[in-house]
Amino acid sequence: MTTTKQVPSLRTPGVIARELGVPLHRVQYILDTRCYILPAARAGRLRLYDLKAVAMIRDALIAIDAKKGVDRD
Repeated sequence: MTTTKQVPSLRTPGVIARELGVPLHRVQYILDTRCYILPAARAGRLRLYDLKAVAMIRDALIAIDAKKGVDRD
């Protein structure tokens, strides 16, 4: 019986910004100010984030926009 391990899909902050449709500096701000959003892995100097972290970043951006009254459609 062969078992295959599923490799987690990890993203850099730049890829996260592109996926969420926001500038990189907004994602970087969230990562710098939310100590509970931690990288799942590192590749050299790159920080790599899992889907749970992406969801937390998205929620933080939505909360900031809601506080400012910005519509993100």
